[in-house]
Amino acid sequence: MTDDFYCDEVLSGKTNVSIVYETEDVLAFHHTRPNWPVHIVVIPKMHLPSIINLGEHPIDVVHKVLDVVRIIAKDINEKYGAARVLTNIGEYQDSKHLHFHVNYGEPLR
Repeated sequence: MTDDFYCDEVLSGKTNVSIVYETEDVLAFHHTRPNWPVHIVVIPKMHLPSIINLGEHPIDVVHKVLDVVRIIAKDINEKYGAARVLTNIGEYQDSKHLHFHVNYGEPLR
């Protein structure tokens, strides 16, 4: 297994996820090990290493991802009155696949 959980497990179908929203290029699902009471992950369906390294892919892929992040964050904000959007890079990025956490609430851990 590589350091890309999203390609290796989620997009390959090895790990089942509860899908919240999906387009041709983007998948949003409930985190498999949530850190907040509401914790949704948004990923591109193609491999992009991080927000600062898009590999060979054009920036329009990031725009598609951010559009889904916007939709999910708006929904959470309307339901709960607040939302957080987070992405990590470098040592903070456990899975080397661009992903955004959209969440609400106090940390569970």
